[in-house]
Amino acid sequence: MLLLRDLRLVALVVGLGAGVAASQQASPPVETVATPAKTYDVGPDVTAPQLIPMERAIPDPSACTKEIEDAITLSLIVGANGSPREVTVINPIGTPIARLAQRIVEQDMFKPGTLKGEAVEVSLKARVTIEGCYATKKDAAGNSAEVFRLKARPVQVFAAKLAEMEPDRQVDKVGTAGTPELYKIGNGVSPPIPLNSVQAEFSDEARRKNFQGVCLVSVIVDVHGKPQNPRVVRPLGHGLDERALEAVMKYTFKPAMKGKVPVPVMITVEVNFRLDNPIAPY
Repeated sequence: MLLLRDLRLVALVVGLGAGVAASQQASPPVETVATPAKTYDVGPDVTAPQLIPMERAIPDPSACTKEIEDAITLSLIVGANGSPREVTVINPIGTPIARLAQRIVEQDMFKPGTLKGEAVEVSLKARVTIEGCYATKKDAAGNSAEVFRLKARPVQVFAAKLAEMEPDRQVDKVGTAGTPELYKIGNGVSPPIPLNSVQAEFSDEARRKNFQGVCLVSVIVDVHGKPQNPRVVRPLGHGLDERALEAVMKYTFKPAMKGKVPVPVMITVEVNFRLDNPIAPY
C-alpha cells in the first residue's frame, strides 16, 4: 500500500522523466560545418592548373557587322576537382563581352593544380581575348535584334599574376609544354622550321559551291615542335575553317630556338584551299 509520500516520490520521478524526454525532443539537431579547403597560389611547390581544351562551335560570321576584339581580365579559383569557381571580371566590367568571357571561363575544365602530388585549390588570373561581331537575328515573332557572335575561338591565357600576362612577356597558353613564356621571333629567337605539312581537305559545302581561298591560323609551336591552341584569325566559312584547324594540328616543326634552348612561339600559318577540278555550275 502506497503512502502519500510514496505517491509524491513517484510523481516527482515521472515528472523528471517527462521533462528530460521533452528536453531531448526540443533540442535542435547539431549541424556539422565542413572546413573550407585552403586555396593556394602558384609557387615552387604548387603547380598551376592546366586547361583541358574544349571544342566550341563558331557560327558562320559572313553576315556579321561591327567587328569587335577585346581582352578581358578575370580572377578565379580552380578546385581540386578541376572545376572553376568564383570567376570574377576584373576589367572591363559590365560589358557584354565581359559577361561572355565570364561564362566561357565558368564552363572551362582544368587538370587541377597540385601540392606534393595532391590536387589542391589554386587561385589564378585569366585573360580572355574575344573576336566577334554583331549579326541580325529574327525571333519567332519576326522581330529583328542584334546578337553578338564569336568569329574565332577565344584565346585564354592563365597566370598566377596579372603582370605575367603583359604583351612583352606573355604567359604560355594552357596546353603548351615547356617554359612559362611565349617568345617573339627576332632578337636572338629563331623561327620554327616546318618538318612536314598536311594538305587540308575541302569541305563538301565548299566543293559544291566552288569556294576557295586562304585561311589564316594562329598557332603556338611548343618546345617540342608540336602545334598548340590553334585559332582561326582569317576565317573562310563553309566548313573550311574546321578543316584548316585539323590540318595545322598535324604539322610538326623544329622548334624555335633562343641560343641553344628551344622556346615556344606563336606563328601564323596560311592554309590554302584551291580547287584543281571545280564542279561545273548547273
